[in-house]
Amino acid sequence: MDNATTITMFTLTGLSGTTNNRILLFLLTLLCYCTIWLVNLAIIVTIILEKRLHEPMYIFLCNLCINGLYGTTGFYPKFLYDLLSKHHVISYSGCLLQGFVLHSSACADFSILAVMAYDRYVAICRPLVYHTVMTKLVISVLSFFAWLIPSFLIFMSTLTTSWFQMCGSHIPKIYCVNYLVYKLSCSTSMSSYIIPFFNYTFYICHNIFIFWTYIYIIRICRSSKENWNKFLQTCVPHLFSLAIVVGSLLFDLMYMRYGSKNISQAAQNFIAIEFILIPPILNPIMYGLKLTEVRKSLQKFFCRGKFRVSG
Repeated sequence: MDNATTITMFTLTGLSGTTNNRILLFLLTLLCYCTIWLVNLAIIVTIILEKRLHEPMYIFLCNLCINGLYGTTGFYPKFLYDLLSKHHVISYSGCLLQGFVLHSSACADFSILAVMAYDRYVAICRPLVYHTVMTKLVISVLSFFAWLIPSFLIFMSTLTTSWFQMCGSHIPKIYCVNYLVYKLSCSTSMSSYIIPFFNYTFYICHNIFIFWTYIYIIRICRSSKENWNKFLQTCVPHLFSLAIVVGSLLFDLMYMRYGSKNISQAAQNFIAIEFILIPPILNPIMYGLKLTEVRKSLQKFFCRGKFRVSG
């Protein structure tokens, strides 16, 4: 192990060997980032402007799309800059900030999806008290904590990571994550094990809650064709979103800890960016197509805009 030194910059080695394809990668990444902003903003603006969409389900969906923009902003601008730069470095504080944004966004996805699952449970299993339970105050509180708790937990994890003395400065990835920064540290402490363990356990419980909720909803819906149709229309997108987020994150985490280093750098990079590439694009597209009210509102705004342009 290297001697402990004061590290002020980290080197991101994930882009090594991509010199010949930089411009193509830059254009594809820019297109991807613009698409993410376009599809998410379309959902956000539609929900904000359309009063009939000011319902709990759509408000939580709006939060999910905002979180998609928040998380991708922590990666794409820096990655686009790196694609045009000869030196792929990031400051120590910038690395911790990027790790915080990406981790907190991923955790907020689970929190928002858990809140959406609770909303669907009340709407389908307890429809008579839905508007009594899901008041504006409850919606505000649930939305607030869906953002606050992930931010606080990841802040504590990032703060713990920042205490360690670094014995290395090379991060074998195209962005910073707390786990890889921690691996470069010269020492460990109990907090470095307890806090991540608590965070993982906390969000595993989120997933258990979501799956249990939907299993219960399915049992209720099987006895009613009306409820079953409501489940297919409003719950299937949530389950699909959960599967995408869990699959993308789990794949990256498992590879980061146990994966083989023999696969190509390009494949490693794709594995690394799955969770900030696939969910932010597919989620708004899927909800926009599947949820009837959102689809109708999008069509109305699009047709109105087209009419104004042609006029």
